[in-house]
Amino acid sequence: MAKRKTAFRSKRKRVKSQAKRGPFLRRATLIIIIIGLLYYFNSRLGLVSQATAVWEGALTLFGLGLAMIVAAVGVAIWVIWGGHFSASVRRWNWFMGGVILALAVWGALSFFSPEKGILSRVTLGGRFGQRIAGVPDIIGGIRVGGLVLLGVLFIAPRQTWRVVTGAVRGGWGLLVKISKPRPKVISPQPAPPKAISPGERPSVTEMVAKPAVVSPSPVSYEPAAWQSRREPIVTPSGWQLPPIDILDKPSEVELNRDDINKRARLIEEALTSYGVETKVVQINMGPTVTQFGVEPGWDRKYKEIKEKGQTRLEEISRTRVRVDRITSLANDLALALAAPSIRIEAPVPGKSMVGIEVPNIVFGSVALRSVVETAAFQKIKARSRLAIGLGKGAGGEAVAADLARMPHLLIAGATGSGKTVCLNSVVCCLLLHNSPDDVRFILVDPKRVELVVFNGIPHLVAPVVVDTDRAIKALRWLNQEMDNRYRLFAQAGVRNIEGYNKDRSPGEGLPYLVLAIDELADLMMAAFDEVEHALCRLAQLARATGIHLIVATQRPSVDVVTGLIKANFPTRLSFAVTSQVDSRTILDMVGAEKLLGRGDMLYMPSEASRPKRLQGSFISDAEIERLVYFWGNQREPKVSYVNFDEVAVPITLSQKIASAPDPLLEEAKRLAREHRHVSTSFLQRRLRVGYPRAARLMETLEQEGLVEIKSQR
Repeated sequence: MAKRKTAFRSKRKRVKSQAKRGPFLRRATLIIIIIGLLYYFNSRLGLVSQATAVWEGALTLFGLGLAMIVAAVGVAIWVIWGGHFSASVRRWNWFMGGVILALAVWGALSFFSPEKGILSRVTLGGRFGQRIAGVPDIIGGIRVGGLVLLGVLFIAPRQTWRVVTGAVRGGWGLLVKISKPRPKVISPQPAPPKAISPGERPSVTEMVAKPAVVSPSPVSYEPAAWQSRREPIVTPSGWQLPPIDILDKPSEVELNRDDINKRARLIEEALTSYGVETKVVQINMGPTVTQFGVEPGWDRKYKEIKEKGQTRLEEISRTRVRVDRITSLANDLALALAAPSIRIEAPVPGKSMVGIEVPNIVFGSVALRSVVETAAFQKIKARSRLAIGLGKGAGGEAVAADLARMPHLLIAGATGSGKTVCLNSVVCCLLLHNSPDDVRFILVDPKRVELVVFNGIPHLVAPVVVDTDRAIKALRWLNQEMDNRYRLFAQAGVRNIEGYNKDRSPGEGLPYLVLAIDELADLMMAAFDEVEHALCRLAQLARATGIHLIVATQRPSVDVVTGLIKANFPTRLSFAVTSQVDSRTILDMVGAEKLLGRGDMLYMPSEASRPKRLQGSFISDAEIERLVYFWGNQREPKVSYVNFDEVAVPITLSQKIASAPDPLLEEAKRLAREHRHVSTSFLQRRLRVGYPRAARLMETLEQEGLVEIKSQR
């Protein structure tokens, strides 16, 4: 058997060697025959001399371009013989660009002539190369350069377009920078103090020297070291909007990915140790917290089956792990992760997973500029003037909102949790994109240290209000302004401020009014009834007139944030609070007591059922000063302040009833003339009225002298 296999293998090798030698012998024989025929016909017909003449003619016509022709013929043979038609069609631009570049090289060869040889009479490119380049001068060089650019454009169109446009922009910017004179920065000179009336707006230099009489807090401006590199946008009414460079560039903290993955493994191991099967399927890294998306596993039940003396387990049923089992282990997870506190969002809206929010080892801040420059903010800004940047979510995504759609915002949080910084960032965000013709502010700051920095900007309806009495008068004025706007809408036949301003020229429309109160609890302690009534009336009716409220408080108790106020402020922001009671008061659920502070907040929009955790946007004092300085230097056109002291005090219902005459007064006078003894009970019986009304009628009769005081005894 082995001998047969060996013989078969040797026979197969001989067949293969013979098959390989067959083609080689045939090709060698063909080559020898061709060489013999060439030698025979050359002696008879002189083929070498004819081939030499053809070669000299081709070299004179094409020059060194013959090599390119040979290369092109070789590529064509490769495409046809190898069947690479699909590749040639897919890369047609490469073939076209290669042909154009070959023509450019061919034309460039025509600029050179050798000293000896056939090409000395023409050029290295031959007569064909001379036709491509034309005259060998600057014009010829431009033609060759154009062919090179066109060939490169065919091969790499996108990269070439970027390089060309970048070069053009860079050259144009350099030319503009050289030709444009450098502006001179003139610092404002101090002027002697001057007292002004409430109807006048002080100039910037007067504010530098001494605060105006109408403003209880000093306003100071310093020459800004910042200089904008961009041209400010000028509105049709002459105001300049500040560029984005007025804010500092964001610098965010980078998190260690290995530490995050280690925490994900710790979460899985900790939950598994408590008998809860889970798997971390998503990790969202935010500036303050990292959200681990945990997918619940299965609760499996097994049955022992004995077969042939062996026991095995067979799965008979399985059910999903209940979400309550995961949420009940919040404290155990915090212990396993060595975290101060964690928050569990079960489930994450729109996703089939439970979100476990763990504080980061290194906390980062969110700059206001990093939110303003995002696509989410720009999308809202394109359709609304009241776009505000709130911060970034647990996954690092920017969160922006439209104040016009809120339409009012309620902010609560303990002292130092970040609510005043949030209020400043909202005001600055509106100042970045709106002139005084678009948005006006009424700022109420009972603490006298937070919002007074905005004194002097032309957007203010009046200087920052710091007194409680003036704050109540400001609420009265705002209610009267709302009523006046509704009368204007009725006369114009429109429903809201957008319809009223639609066809009006710049400066003739009504601006939006934003009331910002830094501490509501102080106003509620001074005048509870009037403040609650004014705020609720504005919150119910002022949306269509373009009046929006932003109210902040550090004491979110039921005597400050009453049920009426909560019902009319559907959009709420809660920073860190001290107890679950305060969290339920502001959000109607627990969770705010577990926040970390320093801008960590829960955002509850009006259309959402669950709050979203954010890291609030931060703006520094230096950025606020630059923004105020930018607006304060625009002294023209002037904006006059409103005097709240001239607002009429509203008449209450009891005053209206007391001032109106009683319809039964004449009947009471007739009874007093006809009867000698008239009393309050007598008027009750005869006129069939209650005791309070009868007593008022009796007092009126006594004042007119129709009844003696002793007659009622």
